Amino acid sequence: MALTDPYYAVIEAGGTKFNCAIVTPDKDIVAEIRIPTTTPEETLSATVAFFTAQREAGYPFSKMGIASFGPLDLDPASPTYGFITKTPKPHWSNTDLANALANALDCEVVIDTDVNGAALGEYRWGAAQGAGVAVYVTVGTGVGGGIVVNGKPLHGLVHPEIGHMLVQPPAGITGTCPFHTNCVEGLASGTALGKIWAQPSDTFDDDHPAWDGLAEVLGNMCHNLMVVLSAEKIILGGGVMQKPGIVDKIVAATEKTLNDYVVFPEGKSLQDVICTPGLGTRSGMLGALALLD
Repeated sequence: MALTDPYYAVIEAGGTKFNCAIVTPDKDIVAEIRIPTTTPEETLSATVAFFTAQREAGYPFSKMGIASFGPLDLDPASPTYGFITKTPKPHWSNTDLANALANALDCEVVIDTDVNGAALGEYRWGAAQGAGVAVYVTVGTGVGGGIVVNGKPLHGLVHPEIGHMLVQPPAGITGTCPFHTNCVEGLASGTALGKIWAQPSDTFDDDHPAWDGLAEVLGNMCHNLMVVLSAEKIILGGGVMQKPGIVDKIVAATEKTLNDYVVFPEGKSLQDVICTPGLGTRSGMLGALALLD
């Protein structure tokens, strides 16, 4: 479908807050609110109230895009399509998200994961424009990843779970994931770093050894994404990636493990593949809009 309506409702539904907005086809945000993610009853009620008020204020919409935390049931044939399934977020397991909002607001809803949405937003308008295979990875409280192939979010048995890719842990380090121990999330998320080093990751000094270990883990991840998916863009977002110089460290770590195996087109290098979001902090929000296009 094309973006031909004057206004669209979009939600970047995170585990901490719901970023809700009315957006034009030109990506102009005309109204916006951040609603704390408390319980489904409280958060969805406030979300419905916001969008109802926007209609009354002169911003009518008939379509809504939702880029949400998960896991999500994204099988259209499933009776629980659009549900948040088994999530560690208290109160939110088995929550009907898409259908509840569609019914309450009498609109069409398209839903995908927050990271698939961010990947699609970056493909349409950001750092991954023109890429046949683009990956968006957010490294924050947890680690999640979305994949876009030829302009479409990748779905299969489940949606991508890049955070649970197994990797080699740095020497002397044991991961913290309760399911897989040494997966990317169990070694590189802000939560994992805090447990491994017994201090919050946002208090690490510039020369803290955690940064080299983090780069090693995410370098392993990027290596795997390149050789398995032939990724043309790997976009690294999220709070942990705000550390100055960390992306350069990850590029160097990836370069080391690839060991000149991947041959790049003339004029291209690994620095062109691994990068930060072109849309800044708006990848998820605009990704929700891109789901409707």
